Amino acid sequence: MILATFKSGKRIGYAPSAPSKIIAVGLNYIDHANELKMELPKEPLIFIKPATSIIGHLDKIIYPESVKRLDYEAELAIVIKRICKDVPEKTAGDYILGYTCLNDVTARDLQKRDGQWTRAKSFDTFCPVGPHIATDIDPGDLKIDLYLNKKIKQSSSTKNLIFKPHHLVSFISKVCTLMPGDLIATGTPHGVGSMDVGDEVEVRIEGIGRLINKVSR
Repeated sequence: MILATFKSGKRIGYAPSAPSKIIAVGLNYIDHANELKMELPKEPLIFIKPATSIIGHLDKIIYPESVKRLDYEAELAIVIKRICKDVPEKTAGDYILGYTCLNDVTARDLQKRDGQWTRAKSFDTFCPVGPHIATDIDPGDLKIDLYLNKKIKQSSSTKNLIFKPHHLVSFISKVCTLMPGDLIATGTPHGVGSMDVGDEVEVRIEGIGRLINKVSR
């Protein structure tokens, strides 16, 4: 297993990649769709988080003054290895460097107010990633958990993904060119909830490790 880490600018932590973009997938766990009483999507629902939202393991998530509710979303992230455009699903694995942990931090009140996701997902520090890239794991059935102040809040497995990693890489590459280091956030399981200033949030994914961040002003 290769464990790659890169400094995240002037911050104290480390981010495992410097992407040109983060493509995120909404409503991609069966248990999360059931929790929301929503029909399973027929194709991936994608949106973009800006690269400026990236922070690393141990960096602080900043709770903006303008936000009234800040939510965590534990996710498995795909890290792209090389330029990827219009690739078939059967060869999509050739374009995957590995996998890491990601927290898709969301200003839930702004999401509901705007009726779309861009502002709610795009603040600086709203994309903790890390602690490293695991390059030789099978993403088919990995335990994924989130702890808030040491108490478990999300617990599922990647076997509950509606659209699997190779399908996502192929689908997204037919929309936009994926560049080396780009991240695909594969969606969050059931149990999404809110965070407050002073909280510690931890994403744990089997075979990858623990991504820990504290919430601050």
